[in-house]
Amino acid sequence: MAVWIQAQQLQGDALHQMQSLYGQHFPIEVRHYLAQWIEGQLWDSVELENPQDELKAKRLLDGLVQELQRKAEHQVGEDGFLLKIKLGHYASQLKSTYDRCPLELVRCIKHILHTEQRLVQEATNAIGGGGGGGTMDSLSQRHQQINQTFEELRVATQETENELRKLQHNQEYFIIQYQENLRIQAQLSSLSAVPAEERAQRETSLQAKRATVEAWLTREANTLQKYRLDLAEKHQKTLGQLRKQQTLILDEELIQWKRRQQLAGNGGPTEGGLDVLQSWCEKLADLIWQNRQQIRRAEHLTQQLPLPGPMEELLTKLNSDITDIISALVTSTFIIEKQPPQVLKTQTKFAATVRLLVGGKLNVHMNPPQVKAVIVSEQQAKALLKNESTRNDSSGEILNNNCVMEYHRTTGTLSAHFRNMSLKRIKRSDRRGAESVTEEKFTVMFESQFSVGGNELVFHVKTLSLPVVVIVHGSQDNNATATVLWDNAFAEPGRVPFIVPDKVLWPQLCEALDMKYKAEMHSARGLSDDNLVFLAQKAFSSGSINPDDYRNMTMSWAQFNRESLPGRNFTFWQWFDGVMELMKKHLKPHWNDGAIMGFVNKQQAQDMLMSKPNGTFLLRFSDSEIGGITIAWVAENPNKAGERLVWNLMPYTTKDFSIRSLADRISDLNHLMFLYPDRPKDEVFSKYYTPPLSKAVDGYVKPQIKQVVPEFTTPNPEPSSGNPTYMDQAPSPSVAHPNNFAIFPPISDPMMDADGEFDLEDTMDVARHVEELLRRPMANQWDGQQS
Repeated sequence: MAVWIQAQQLQGDALHQMQSLYGQHFPIEVRHYLAQWIEGQLWDSVELENPQDELKAKRLLDGLVQELQRKAEHQVGEDGFLLKIKLGHYASQLKSTYDRCPLELVRCIKHILHTEQRLVQEATNAIGGGGGGGTMDSLSQRHQQINQTFEELRVATQETENELRKLQHNQEYFIIQYQENLRIQAQLSSLSAVPAEERAQRETSLQAKRATVEAWLTREANTLQKYRLDLAEKHQKTLGQLRKQQTLILDEELIQWKRRQQLAGNGGPTEGGLDVLQSWCEKLADLIWQNRQQIRRAEHLTQQLPLPGPMEELLTKLNSDITDIISALVTSTFIIEKQPPQVLKTQTKFAATVRLLVGGKLNVHMNPPQVKAVIVSEQQAKALLKNESTRNDSSGEILNNNCVMEYHRTTGTLSAHFRNMSLKRIKRSDRRGAESVTEEKFTVMFESQFSVGGNELVFHVKTLSLPVVVIVHGSQDNNATATVLWDNAFAEPGRVPFIVPDKVLWPQLCEALDMKYKAEMHSARGLSDDNLVFLAQKAFSSGSINPDDYRNMTMSWAQFNRESLPGRNFTFWQWFDGVMELMKKHLKPHWNDGAIMGFVNKQQAQDMLMSKPNGTFLLRFSDSEIGGITIAWVAENPNKAGERLVWNLMPYTTKDFSIRSLADRISDLNHLMFLYPDRPKDEVFSKYYTPPLSKAVDGYVKPQIKQVVPEFTTPNPEPSSGNPTYMDQAPSPSVAHPNNFAIFPPISDPMMDADGEFDLEDTMDVARHVEELLRRPMANQWDGQQS
């Protein structure tokens, strides 16, 4: 309700804009009486282009109608009676209007709320800046400057309109006097038939009258010419101001919005402000069109009454200039509101939305245009931007690639929603050098044609999507994502498609990785300075460089995702992406809780744990395996009294956590007591433990999976003779992976190195190893039971 309270304090143009949001589609009384309820709903959780969200929208519509009916029922008294009838009528009206299209109601209310918030924010900033006590940020100052310029342009356009009307009135009077002069001339010519005495008297009178009229006409002709030149000069000045304002909005504000949209592909803040941009573009379109009509009317007046001078040439130039301005506005505001996925898999459904920001203002929707989508290669995109013919070639076939633009009256937007496109096939070009298919970039081009002013102006428009990488199998997703991330992070505005630097400074790459990591974790907790130092040491394969030195180092694309890390069969990006995938699927809550240290190498973990009590552990990402995480802990060396060692479990992967969660695995291991530095493990993980199994149902007992590390298993106080337990004395612990139902004798583990790290190159087949671990204790257990 806070927004509505503030919205009611708006004044002037802001108040007018706020009032114009409401009408029969959504009465302002509904907003007023249900303000608290409306502002309390999660409208933004509904995705307007997702048909599956229609059920959510229907629930919101039903809730709105119920609230209106409830509000109506509680009205009492004489005044309440009228309000009761009115609110009941609105409930029925909204129900009938949106029952078949509830998403349109959500679209309408989202537009209203976002616009109100913007107007309130702008008014608050203006007050803060005017008082001198607060300093507005640069964004608010720029927006205020734009709005102030629009007010100046509005005043200037109104002035030229008044001047044009005055010119038209004076010209019409001039024509009347000119006709009068012609009439006098005709009368003088007809005097030959009049008697001489009478002719002389009348001729003298008519000649005096003609002289007076002709003198006035001469003076007025000069005045009209001056009026015309002054008006043309004012139009020229207004056009210059319009061009400057349009450059600011299209070449700065719109480009910045597109840049934010591109960074959103890497996990940056969701791009906002498109409604603000549309309001500015619509104001531009309105002012440009008004001035264009004025110039055309001035041309008509000039043709109606030709006068000597450069006026005709001036007006032709003005008409050409303003046509160029409106052409640039229309072609630049045909934008992609919702980008297609940048990693595009063939034979998979995808969606996109294009929007014309000036469509409603220029009445383009009166003849709804059709938009077509085609996929083109990088080379074809370059040719398009150079206006070189590509013979309408495409690099593939997109199904369901035609869509008609729809006008949404509630929001004033003209857009085309492609909901069910699918890339049927792709035609690849010859690759360069070491370039792989996941480094090849394409773009989806949207094109349309529409007319303005009753076919007075016809525009053929095209717009290109962000670069897309086409894959045919999910295994290519990792490398394709690397190409997209690099392009989104380091593309320069106005570049030739799709050139990106081959090398970037390490801090720049850190910023991109941090943005991506935060987005995947849905958390404000990103990568710390220590994490970034760890990543630098891994990326540059050096742990001896001073952390400050990394700031001046550069990383190439080849180092990022073309060349494998030393001693590994994967790249830096593949390792980092594996970490994100594991965290996103299984460990996100633990990262957000601060329970996972993660970016720590084996030696660092050992140094940290050796200063802590036995049973202290930490979680770190595996160096040797993609998407692996291991537990390192400190404990006594069972082979040497008084000596302590740091132990490392074989890394867990996504497959492991799909069987038993990390929290439950930690709960199973009683020798793990404190999460580094000194937090009791139950305090950190207990809220994620799986609840105990329920009692037997229908005579069956459900088995339970437990994780066991034999070397650190606490002996059973009353061991049965059939199932003895042991404390292993081996130099390195092995972890018994899922489906261990019994505690079993020690088994030496050739899969672990001296520090307990998993070594892929020196191991037997993983499945066979697990099978061996499981088979022997299971056989012993069943033999004991059967005997």
